[in-house]
Amino acid sequence: MTEVPPGGIEARKLRHLEACLLPQSQYAGVRTGLERVPWPYRALPDLDLDAVDLGSLFLGRRLAAPLLIGAMTGGAERAAVINRNLAAAAQRLGLGMMLGSQRVMLERPGAGASFQVRDAAPDILLVGNLGAAQFGLGYGAGHAERAVREVGADALAIHVNPLQEALQAGGDTRWAGLRERLIELVPGLPFPVVLKEVGHGLDAATLRSVRGAGFAAFDVAGAGGTSWARVEQLVRHGTVRSPDLCEIGVPTAQALLDARRAVPGVPLIASGGIRTGLDAARALALGAQAVAVARPLLEPALESADAVEAWLTTFLAELRVALFVGGYADVEAARGAAIGVLSADRAHPAR
Repeated sequence: MTEVPPGGIEARKLRHLEACLLPQSQYAGVRTGLERVPWPYRALPDLDLDAVDLGSLFLGRRLAAPLLIGAMTGGAERAAVINRNLAAAAQRLGLGMMLGSQRVMLERPGAGASFQVRDAAPDILLVGNLGAAQFGLGYGAGHAERAVREVGADALAIHVNPLQEALQAGGDTRWAGLRERLIELVPGLPFPVVLKEVGHGLDAATLRSVRGAGFAAFDVAGAGGTSWARVEQLVRHGTVRSPDLCEIGVPTAQALLDARRAVPGVPLIASGGIRTGLDAARALALGAQAVAVARPLLEPALESADAVEAWLTTFLAELRVALFVGGYADVEAARGAAIGVLSADRAHPAR
């Protein structure tokens, strides 16, 4: 199926934004599992709160904290406002940012302006974004290189989203042979490539199947936050008609544990339901190199860069306090600390 809904891709992007703001866009019965990760408490932490170092390296770049603004949108005037506010806040705070899917930019050049954020954020780690399905429908290395070059990005995320596509009006559902196509494509690209889900989780079997393909990192994008299957149902029908299908996914904590075993040594991004600094700390303790946050920043981004910065500042303060009371002087000390004490079964959230 390749039809585009009435109003085109740009109109669908706006409907996505509206749906994401609704509480019905969130998983109803699945939780991230991060709430089950034990967090230590040290009554005498033997360090100063202000001395806790949040600095981190990711994709060869130094970040002020192990935090990326997650992929959200692009392709419409409202999306341009959102992206510029997000980018400006990332620049001020020394964080990274992922762009929303750039397919609309490649296919409709007039939509490219909504992805142009380098003038607002010249120094940030910027990650472009294309859907994996497009590489099964004719996209090649040239499209990937354009997506990076035309926005001045440092890397490219390729997102996999079969459940979302299956429930989307006109979704791309021809996925046979796509894994082999990516395995051929990625090694020849001249920039780091991240494989990411969109909120239903990267599973262990998929990760093992692409282990040698040369991906620079994996964004597990687990279940428990925004369900893009729910978003598509809301956009298509105005309600969620198949709620059971929309609850499918690998919870974020489980996805991190599975990924750590499936692709040892490859950096992981934890996203999917990351809502607080303590969520981020727990994800780092499960071995994440960085975390990504998207949906909580949507409303602030519609307001201003200052509103985005305020939200992120609170989030980072929470992360710093979590590390402080846990007795961790820096991010590296906390990274992976919970892997040995949390079993895979315990990471599964109650259904």
